[in-house]
Amino acid sequence: MTEARPSVLAIFFLRFAAGAALDAGLAPADPFRFVAGAVVWQCAIFFVYLFNGVTDMREDRVNGSHRPIARGDLDAGLALIVAWTAAAAALLGALLLGGAMIWLVTAVLVLGYLYSAPPFPLKRWSSATVVVGGVAGLLSYCAGYTSCGTAPTGREAIALPAFALAASLWMGLVGTPAKDLPDIAGDRSAGRASFAVSHGEWPVRLLLSAVAASVAIAFCAVALLMRVPLGMAPAAMLSGATLLAVVTLTPLSRGSRVRRRLPYRAFMTTQYAVHLAVLLPLVSQFLLSGRAA
Repeated sequence: MTEARPSVLAIFFLRFAAGAALDAGLAPADPFRFVAGAVVWQCAIFFVYLFNGVTDMREDRVNGSHRPIARGDLDAGLALIVAWTAAAAALLGALLLGGAMIWLVTAVLVLGYLYSAPPFPLKRWSSATVVVGGVAGLLSYCAGYTSCGTAPTGREAIALPAFALAASLWMGLVGTPAKDLPDIAGDRSAGRASFAVSHGEWPVRLLLSAVAASVAIAFCAVALLMRVPLGMAPAAMLSGATLLAVVTLTPLSRGSRVRRRLPYRAFMTTQYAVHLAVLLPLVSQFLLSGRAA
């Protein structure tokens, strides 16, 4: 489980939940379909990241990663078997659920495979990583949306598209350079042509800070101008972008790998904050309505 990155699995669950909640307000027409869909989606994402861990073994060791395969605590062959078992379970579950889930699960599995699989993995290029990250996010919101049988009206109808687009841009445009910063040595040894490898650390830091601020400001502007009911999510992203810029542009974020990972941690923390800012009020509203009933 550690190799598949529990923190990443958790954020993908929150994406799925946000796709469902912003559509149905945590009251899906078929609760079983929602739960089953979430499990199926987690299996698909589990495959993507465990398969990536197997293919990242060389560069992870160069970067000093503490992931189980890089440490030698988990056999790569066994991990590969588990990964493909999870992919098979995801496909079977999607077939049983039917509808759009079949195509969404297939798409994310294929995308994850192409991202990591030799001889030409998409992860070699930062531009491809941005696209894969953004599309994977959008697919997660779509999967959550299809798990519910209701459709919002009025301004609520644009809440999910606005949120999904902003959060997916954050994942792709901000997450990619944030992830590349501590992994420059390993990426260079693996022959990756990432922006960090090609242009060096400082240009990536400047780009990361500017992009994070741009995405957050655009999200806030859309939410305010269109009066999209997204609660504190835009403010959470703007606060996270500010924190990310601070840890990215100060000398403290250089040096050891732990310090070099601070921008990525700020990126991930912001993702959690943004999604919880949307979900927690809906959870409270759902619980209060249940008590009132």
